[in-house]
Amino acid sequence: MKRLLFLTHRWAGIVIALFMLLWFFTGLIIAYSSPLVQSRAQQLAHAQALSPEPGWLSLGEAWQRSAEARKALYRPNSPESPITDARLLRAAGEPQWLVEDDRNRRFAVSAIDGELRNFSVEQAQRIAQEWLAADRPGERPAITYLDTLEATSSLRNYTEFKPFHRFVVDDGAGTELLISARTGDVLQAATSFERGLYWAGNWLHFFRPLDALGAGDYRRDALTWVSFAATLGVLTGLIAGWLRWRPGWFGRPTYASGDTQPFRAFWMRWHFWTGLIGGSFALFWAFSGFLTNNPWQIFSPATPSREELARYQGTKVPEVIRNWRPQAASKADGGAGTEVAELDWRRLGDQAVLLAYTRDGNRLPQNVAGTASQFDEATLLAAAQRLADGTKIAAQTLQQDYDSYYYPTHHQGLAEKPLPVLHVELADPGHTHLYLDPQDGRLLSKQDSSRRAFRWLVGAVHHWDFGWLYYRPLWDAWMLTWIGFGLVLSASSVVIGWRRLRITFGFGQKSRRKAPRSPELAAASEA
Repeated sequence: MKRLLFLTHRWAGIVIALFMLLWFFTGLIIAYSSPLVQSRAQQLAHAQALSPEPGWLSLGEAWQRSAEARKALYRPNSPESPITDARLLRAAGEPQWLVEDDRNRRFAVSAIDGELRNFSVEQAQRIAQEWLAADRPGERPAITYLDTLEATSSLRNYTEFKPFHRFVVDDGAGTELLISARTGDVLQAATSFERGLYWAGNWLHFFRPLDALGAGDYRRDALTWVSFAATLGVLTGLIAGWLRWRPGWFGRPTYASGDTQPFRAFWMRWHFWTGLIGGSFALFWAFSGFLTNNPWQIFSPATPSREELARYQGTKVPEVIRNWRPQAASKADGGAGTEVAELDWRRLGDQAVLLAYTRDGNRLPQNVAGTASQFDEATLLAAAQRLADGTKIAAQTLQQDYDSYYYPTHHQGLAEKPLPVLHVELADPGHTHLYLDPQDGRLLSKQDSSRRAFRWLVGAVHHWDFGWLYYRPLWDAWMLTWIGFGLVLSASSVVIGWRRLRITFGFGQKSRRKAPRSPELAAASEA
C-alpha cells in the first residue's frame, strides 16, 4: 500500500509539477494586479458632466422612435422586451439614453432625435479624448486607432457590448483603450505593463491559450482534470511526508543519521520540508481550484437567471419612467456645485426611483412627481416574493455591515457592494438568502445553501478572504508566506520530476553504462 502511495505521488507529481509552478506564480500576479475592466467607480470618475437641457427626449419617446432600428438588429417579429435599466448620459458630446432590456441587450439611443446609435471610430476617438482629459487636464496626447475587435480575452463576459474599438495613446506608457461600439462605454483602459500582468497572470492561470488555439470548449475540462491531478499529487505527497517524518517524539526513533527525514540531496530536502509545512495550503488551493470549475454541476449557478431577474423586477414599466423629460433643474437636485454624470432610472413593480450619479460615485435621489427617494421595504419584499415564485419569506433584516457572504473584494468598493442592504431569507428547501439594495432596487446577491458551501469550500480557502485574514496587511503576509512555500514546493517538484524522467528514460545520457549516478539522482531514485 505504501509503495502504491509513493508511486502515485511520484507520477502525479511529474505530470502536474509544471502546472503547479505556473499556478502559484500566476496566482501571485493576480493577487497584486488590478483588473483590466473598468469598474463602475472608474467610469463615473471619467464621465462628462451631464448638464440636462430643455428639449431632450423622454425615454418613452426615444424608445418609440428607435423601435424599427432595434427590431432590424434582431428578429423583426420578436415581441418588445421590457426595459430593465435606463441611463441618461453624455457620450461623444451628445446626450444618450443607454437602455438594457430583460434579454440583457444594450442599446444607445439619442436623446436628441431618438436614433439608434452605433458609435463610429471617430466618435469613439472623441470618447477616448474625453476619458483622458479627466485624468490629464490640459494635456492632449495623440490617440491612434488600431482596429475593431469582435472578441477579446480580457472582455470575454461582455459580448453584449461588442464590437470594441481599440486605441493606443502616445503617453509613453503604451496605454490602450477598448470602447464599445454598441454603447460607447470605455470598458478597458490599461498601460502596457498592466496588460502584461494580465497576460502573465489571468491568461495563463485560467488556460486562456486554449481559447486562442480554438480549443476553448475544452478549457474548463482541462482546468478541472489538471486540478484533480494536482489535488491527488499533493494529497499523496502530504501523506507520504508525514509517514517519513520522524521527529523522535514519544520514544519513536529518528533515522540512523539522527535526521528527522531520510533525504540528503538538496532539492529533496527542500521538497520534503516545504511539502510538510506548506503542503496543506497547497492542497487547499489545488482542491478549491478543482471545485471552482463546478465539476458535474454540484453547486447551483453563481448568478440568478434572466427569467428570475425578470420576475424580480416585474414586467410593467411605470409611466413616469417613459414620460419624464430631462430638465436643467436636475443638476440642482444634487446640491450647489455638484456635477451630475448620469441620471439612472430604476424600477421594481410599480415603483420607480430616479438617481443622479456624481463623478465621485455618490447616488442622489431626484425629486420627481410619481417617484420615491428609495424603494420601500414592502416593494423590495414583493420583488423577492416574485423571484421566489410564491415561496414565503422567513425573515428580513436591514443590514448595515458586511457579513461572510456579502462583502467587497480587495478591488471593489461601495459602488459595487453598497450599504445598507435588505437581507431576506426565504423559506425554501435551499434556505436562499437575498441581498437587495434599497436605493436602486438591485438584486446584489442570491445564495442558497449550495452557494454558501461554495463560499467556504472554494472562496475561503482559495482567496483567504474571511475573518481577520480579510484585512490588510495581515492578508498580504498570509498570502505571501504560503505562496512562497508553494513556489519552492512546485519548483523542487519540477527538478525532481525531470531527474526521475532522466533516470527512467535516459534523457540526456549518451550511454547509460558510462553515466554513473550522482548522489542526488540516487536520492531521487530512492524517493
